Amino acid sequence: MLVSDALSAEDVVTLLGLEPNATCGCVRATYHSARCIAPGGLAEPFGDGRPLGSALYFMVTPLVPVRLHRIQNDQLYHYYLGNPLEVFLLHPNGAAQRAVVGPNLRNGERVQLLIPGGVFHTARLIGQEGWFLGASTAWPGVTPADAEIGDVEELSTRFPVFAADLRAIAGSAQASRPPKGHN
Repeated sequence: MLVSDALSAEDVVTLLGLEPNATCGCVRATYHSARCIAPGGLAEPFGDGRPLGSALYFMVTPLVPVRLHRIQNDQLYHYYLGNPLEVFLLHPNGAAQRAVVGPNLRNGERVQLLIPGGVFHTARLIGQEGWFLGASTAWPGVTPADAEIGDVEELSTRFPVFAADLRAIAGSAQASRPPKGHN
């Protein structure tokens, strides 16, 4: 029996102390470096300084997908438990891609996914039931100023191949929770 089979989404939220988040389901920050890069030590948009790194747990359910957003920092999604997560990445150069973060390596899923800084992305759970538990690590560390919610209609126009998916995922994310916190 898989660990995830014995746990409900509510169990995981309670056990890990996860809370609703503006961008990615339910979240709990687990690391925010006390060491900082001094102002002027990084190029823009980080010129005012940043922590060396940060990490958080995040959970996605069918009713709480990842809202369309971008983080200025490079981040790495990690798979921990549950269903796979389908991620849509919209690169500044106009390229778009779809990747699946999950445990089935033989089926092309990956247990880690790099999301370069400045890339709009959203995600949804694969399957009508269940949940995804993962983590996001970022460097430099994320501050609230680093997160931006995407304009679904504008990005649907720029990335027509994902327009229907963006509208469906973003609409579900916006209806399921009010904006609060950051990635």
